[in-house]
Amino acid sequence: QVQLVESGGGLVQPGGSLRLSCAASTTIFHIYTMGWYRQAPGKQRELVAIITSGGSLNVVDSVKGRFTISRDNAKNTVYLQMNSLKPEDTAVYYCNALRERLPPYEYWGQGTQVTVSS
Repeated sequence: QVQLVESGGGLVQPGGSLRLSCAASTTIFHIYTMGWYRQAPGKQRELVAIITSGGSLNVVDSVKGRFTISRDNAKNTVYLQMNSLKPEDTAVYYCNALRERLPPYEYWGQGTQVTVSS
């Protein structure tokens, strides 16, 4: 069982920045693909960005050029740097861990609220 603990959410004005962090309670963090998802009120949860153990990235078009995902395997932590935030980025952001080896266990964090408003 892997626990994921997110932090860094909050209220920010449009155009502002936030950095989300997600710490994982595992000694084999390096074999997980880590990701960030978000869910806005009344909408389905959607992918924001993922980073594989090898550093490959997948970032959705709506945040490309504004959001950056990164990982620090020594700290068992994945980050999401969010710049030029827009009101439509308002959502609960969830950290995800997907084991790259069999069995493909998957874990979710509890979520952190990001609100972009003036």
